[in-house]
Amino acid sequence: MPAAYWTLSSFYFCYFASIGAFMPYWGLYLDAQGFSAGQIGELMAIILGTKIIAPNVWGWVADRSGQRTRVIRVAAGLAMLCFSGLLFFSGYWWVAAFMALFSFFWNAALPQFEATTMNHLGEKTHAYSRIRLWGSIGFVLSVASLGAVFERFDVQILPWIVLGLLSVLWLVTWRVRDGAGHPVHAEPLSLATTLRIPAVALLLIACFLMQASHGPYYGFFTLYLENHDYSRTVAGYLWALGVLAEVGVFLMMHRWLPRFGAWRLLSLALLITTLRWGLLAVYVDVLPMLVLVQVMHAASYGLYHAAAISLVHGFFVGRQQGRGQALYTSLSFGVGGALGSLAGGYVWDGIHPSAVYVLAAVLSGAGWIAAVAGSRARQHAV
Repeated sequence: MPAAYWTLSSFYFCYFASIGAFMPYWGLYLDAQGFSAGQIGELMAIILGTKIIAPNVWGWVADRSGQRTRVIRVAAGLAMLCFSGLLFFSGYWWVAAFMALFSFFWNAALPQFEATTMNHLGEKTHAYSRIRLWGSIGFVLSVASLGAVFERFDVQILPWIVLGLLSVLWLVTWRVRDGAGHPVHAEPLSLATTLRIPAVALLLIACFLMQASHGPYYGFFTLYLENHDYSRTVAGYLWALGVLAEVGVFLMMHRWLPRFGAWRLLSLALLITTLRWGLLAVYVDVLPMLVLVQVMHAASYGLYHAAAISLVHGFFVGRQQGRGQALYTSLSFGVGGALGSLAGGYVWDGIHPSAVYVLAAVLSGAGWIAAVAGSRARQHAV
């Protein structure tokens, strides 16, 4: 599927380029607007919190209508439109309102696109990582270049940059077509029955805890570095290094998944992530250790996400595909990410900045326990 490969890859490239502009630097932008760390945590929690509702709403619409690509296109267009409000309104409640509207649609597109990609791949789902790596490349180029840009220009230009990337993303969606996938009438188990499978429940718990541990990272990592006298250029390069390491993992996942199995790789990712947050809490002033911490992002995201997507796709089939991907997104990136970001802001203000990464290590460690238990329960899965 050469043509489909480049179309699917270009969506991931543009979507994650917008994330590379938004997530690492939005905290800096909000800080420049005069918001406190607690308020920044609350606003970032809104972005993540809409993932609790939006993916499930749009997943239901896509599964019932069978028009997944139309849902993706509409969501991308409305996200672009709503984000433009942030260019013209300021103040905490205005920013909160437009961030909620924007993210309600922005968070709707990716889970449905993941299902579309898997449908295009058919039986070759292990090849997912070769397409998804273009998202990582887009993120790297975006975050690294903007780190240097914000050394020379005011961070207040950030909303214009993000809006431009969202506009390109919306244009790309017009080239996306639905894949074959499973027939829409095929649903061997009800969604409720699938969720009662012990391995499925433990998978979702592990994913929730993993993304809760990332809340302080996505919301406060750049500020954490600035507090320890690192420049924004260095911060941008460190973000980029993490995603470059992730690309390396994506290039290998089509071999590792069949060889080692998704559960084993998921458990390993959570274990490495726990070590990563512990090192970040203690050794932030040691640049070589920070380099190691960012290389470990290969496991924290690349290894974890490819394994999790494979497991979700295996458990949720037929007309459950859209809702399965939506549940994965909403419970992990949504509930987990929002609670992690919110807790991170309060711990930052109330205890100490480094304490947020101790909290992160505890959360991912609990996720590792859930993943190991899920691996042992997998024989009960249907």
